[in-house]
Amino acid sequence: MKALIFTVLLAAAGVAAGAGMYYKWVDEKGRIQYSDTPPPPSAKSVERRNIGGGTIQTSSLPYSVQLAVKNFPVTLWANNCGEVCDQARAHLGRRGVPYTEKDPQADPEGFKKASGGDMGVPLLFVGNTRLKGYLESAWDSELDVAGYPKTALVPAKPAASAGTQAETNAPRPAADGYPAPAQ
Repeated sequence: MKALIFTVLLAAAGVAAGAGMYYKWVDEKGRIQYSDTPPPPSAKSVERRNIGGGTIQTSSLPYSVQLAVKNFPVTLWANNCGEVCDQARAHLGRRGVPYTEKDPQADPEGFKKASGGDMGVPLLFVGNTRLKGYLESAWDSELDVAGYPKTALVPAKPAASAGTQAETNAPRPAADGYPAPAQ
């Protein structure tokens, strides 16, 4: 029990220090010992281990955006339909909304099923809600309800090229790690 308490304290001290080294060995009486200093020469089965920091970077997106993406994923069906599709993509980019873009020409059956037979683009899905055509106020309302930010918290990745079938347009941090100012 003492060894367990010592291990927990040692681990906490190592994490608090940021990084460190600890040793595990078996003493003359067969007991397992832990220390941040090298063991005595009589020690058996010596193991040396590093203790590192306890954080893992899992996403460049803020937590609130991660929740919105999880609960209300955004899918944009668009192609080279001109100004209206460009405005739709730009709108999602200004708000910093990660989205998956699908080309109706690459998947006509999937688009027909998703659109309910109406073949007009752009078509936006926010979770299960379908928005036909581009109307800024309707899109903003639905994105607000879903929890997406009103302005980009991190800069958006450029839109998918016309030749791709589907591409995720997730915002990415700037080279310096700070979000770019909203334009």
